[in-house]
Amino acid sequence: MKKFLLLLTVLLIFGCKNENSTSNDYGVETPTKELTAKEIVNKSIAVSGGENFKRSSLKFEFRNTYYQALRKNHEFLLVRLTVKNNDSVFDMLSNVGFERYNNETFVKLEDSIANKYEASVNSVHYFSVLPYGLNDEAVNKTGLGSESIKGKEYHKIKVTFKAEGGGEDHQDIFIYWINKRTFKVDYLAYSYNEEDGLGMRFREAYNERMVNSLRFVDYNNYKPEDASIPLEKLGKTFEANALKLVSKIELENVEVQLINN
Repeated sequence: MKKFLLLLTVLLIFGCKNENSTSNDYGVETPTKELTAKEIVNKSIAVSGGENFKRSSLKFEFRNTYYQALRKNHEFLLVRLTVKNNDSVFDMLSNVGFERYNNETFVKLEDSIANKYEASVNSVHYFSVLPYGLNDEAVNKTGLGSESIKGKEYHKIKVTFKAEGGGEDHQDIFIYWINKRTFKVDYLAYSYNEEDGLGMRFREAYNERMVNSLRFVDYNNYKPEDASIPLEKLGKTFEANALKLVSKIELENVEVQLINN
């Protein structure tokens, strides 16, 4: 009888575990209960590098321009270096604000011009480490349910930004498709304001690689030829091969060093 009770207890324990969760190939426990948008994003950040983003020094090249990012806890320094005719232009964004230097000389800029340069620098660094950054205080996350793209199931997350702390482009809207099995971002779409109206892009991740524990990807960058298609529908529009490839987003010579706290 004691052996029977022991066996029954073991079966009940394993039965409860299987009922409440499963485990995927990436060591991420996948609960069968419905996850919140925040929980999904937390898992996605974890499998992409997690806390190591907060103590990292990154270097990479994008379209013949050199970028470097230094992050330590809540402090950061984002750099863009452009070399032309033996002149080096440094654009630097940090907790203090934005500054530009021509060689070693500080360049004073009008606020409107500085804001554009700041947004440009921040944009490249923002995309380079996604989904890191999606838990910033200015970020609002909303779950849009599930969606299938090319035979794979995805959590669909909408991201908007608060005006305070959301930057010059706080009105931009993002949609993320996070793989239900791996919790990695395979696709994203976003809308942004242009001078002639609203622009939209859809990105397909490829060339995934882990560099010193941090995940990096490149993107095929698409746009809809029909501007009336809602942003939320771009996943299915991509699946129907009805988007136009306009560019590739490729990070080259990526280097990562982890910093001791």
